[in-house]
Amino acid sequence: MKYKNRVVDKLLERKLQGKGAVLIEGAKWCGKTTTARQQAASVLDLGNSEVYSNSRQIAAISPSILLQGKTPRLIDEWQTIPMLWDLVRSEVDNRGEMSQFILTGSSVPVDPKATLHSGTGRFARIKMRPMTLFESGESDGKVSIKALFDEANFEPFATDVNLEEVAFQTCRGGWPQAVGQRGEVALDQALDYYDAVVEKDIQRIDDTRRNAQRARLLMRSYARNIAQQVPFTTMRKDMLANDTETLDVDTVADYVGALKRLFVIEDLEAWNPNIRSKAAIRKSDTRHFVDPSIATAALGLGPADLMKDLQTFGLMFENMAVRDLRVYAEAIDARLFHYRDSSGLECDTVMHRRNGTYALIEVKLGGESLIEEAAKTLNTMEANIDTARMPAPSFKMVLVAVAPFAYARPDGVLVVPLSSLRY
Repeated sequence: MKYKNRVVDKLLERKLQGKGAVLIEGAKWCGKTTTARQQAASVLDLGNSEVYSNSRQIAAISPSILLQGKTPRLIDEWQTIPMLWDLVRSEVDNRGEMSQFILTGSSVPVDPKATLHSGTGRFARIKMRPMTLFESGESDGKVSIKALFDEANFEPFATDVNLEEVAFQTCRGGWPQAVGQRGEVALDQALDYYDAVVEKDIQRIDDTRRNAQRARLLMRSYARNIAQQVPFTTMRKDMLANDTETLDVDTVADYVGALKRLFVIEDLEAWNPNIRSKAAIRKSDTRHFVDPSIATAALGLGPADLMKDLQTFGLMFENMAVRDLRVYAEAIDARLFHYRDSSGLECDTVMHRRNGTYALIEVKLGGESLIEEAAKTLNTMEANIDTARMPAPSFKMVLVAVAPFAYARPDGVLVVPLSSLRY
């Protein structure tokens, strides 16, 4: 299968030039190893059971042998032998050269004491996610977020994506094995991923015995509350309706923590701007999966189900938009947040760059009334910004699933389909 270029390709190349080692983290099946192999000169594949078994024995006798090979040397699933972290760090110091190692990991070691050194100054970190629509070739990339920050002129254009296609993309997800497949074969990839997480991965991450059925209940609750600020206490009540055993909030937190270490869950942090309003800013995270297909798999929903329930579809689409926006944000040195205050004013996503510039982005399926409502929210939000203490937004956007045109409204709000966006 021909390699599809990823947004992190250039970032990985850049990071290798400035550090002795680069760590790529992210969910299983999102393409970390394949991407790393494009720039690696040798590979230690600890995801291979035979290689892993032999490497464990070598690590107990002469671990430095595992680091020998042409550079950059890729060590895949490094966290299965945690001592490799400190070995790599020490070897980077000894060699005094850049571009020595690429490490990939699909989970975070549960024991922080397993590694003695943070890797500061030696390691650069990259987080990788499932494919965006631009990476899968399903976004034409006519609208560049970076160009919008650079105040490029926005020229309107016609679009032709239909809602059924977006529903399929949402349920299929951005898994490289699924992209390019059609029908049930493509949809099966997310279902298989979900089953693997609840039946195996959530147990293996730290050798803690967790109940697969309880993991399913938690992920179903997370999916039902996707794109919302819901506390663990609410999820506990949701789960108790189908859990006959004792269940406390600490147990819910334990399962959520395990899923975060597996990069399955990736909540969206709250933004804290300077505002004129006296309304208190809410600090709760917005609940999200790393890919919307995990949520639809957890609820047993397919594209036809989403088409019959547009409210649920809208929330799942928001998760897909957040996935893509996070990837594009990191490509331009930005981070993604959400905003909500005590007055009820909220903004789905805020893209904030390191240089202090930012953009306000609302996410909707489409339709004139929803776009109008979103634009009103964005304009209200902008009016509340204290521009004496921080700049005005670089741009305001309603990011939609479908629209006949991409265009700029008279109030300056951009209306853009996700299928036309790139970094």
